[in-house]
Amino acid sequence: MFRSIRNDIKVIFERDPAARSVLEIFLCYPGFHAVRFHHLAHWLWTHELRVLGRFVSHISRSVTGIEIHPGATIGDGFFIDHGMGVVIGETSEIGDNVTLYHGVTLGGTSWNKGKRHPTLEDNVIVGAGAAILGPIRVGHDSKIGTGSVVNKEVPPNSTVVGIPGRVVYREGNVYNDPTGVAGTPDPEGKAIKCLTEQIFALEKRVEELAKRVGEAPQPAEARTGT
Repeated sequence: MFRSIRNDIKVIFERDPAARSVLEIFLCYPGFHAVRFHHLAHWLWTHELRVLGRFVSHISRSVTGIEIHPGATIGDGFFIDHGMGVVIGETSEIGDNVTLYHGVTLGGTSWNKGKRHPTLEDNVIVGAGAAILGPIRVGHDSKIGTGSVVNKEVPPNSTVVGIPGRVVYREGNVYNDPTGVAGTPDPEGKAIKCLTEQIFALEKRVEELAKRVGEAPQPAEARTGT
């Protein structure tokens, strides 16, 4: 337990430049508190004390604003930054060194029992407000952009943005999009830009055709008014 606590504190210092002291982390970091609560709730859940495990997770939600089902499996080095509004479903599986920002949802898309929540492999980062839905897998070292909605498998070493989520970077193949903000790819912006360019090209073509029709010689009947 103490090794896990020391590791969690180390992770916070590595990933949050605002962290200044161990005391500050113990007192003021809801993500740290939620992970500690979850360890207890998960232990109770796996030892068939299901109602008590749910009650502990409910207390954690009330205190931290972070809802982690006691059935979720979470690896080492897990960090929730800010945390408010994070929801992690029962059958979610989270690998080592995963980072979630506030408002993230690891949700289900089915009312059937069994695996219905996502699996996040090692070193995944999920931006604020993103939703990962269904029993899909997000490959290791991948990043999910802020506000994205992901409902399909994500390959390793990928970056996903948009609604629905689209892979815009994969294993060194960078999506170079000038419409992105501060280097952030914007597939919707690129699509709009392409459509705008096509409209301009069509307008230019129509103008050229109109000029040709105006310059064409008129029939004799039209010149004599008969």
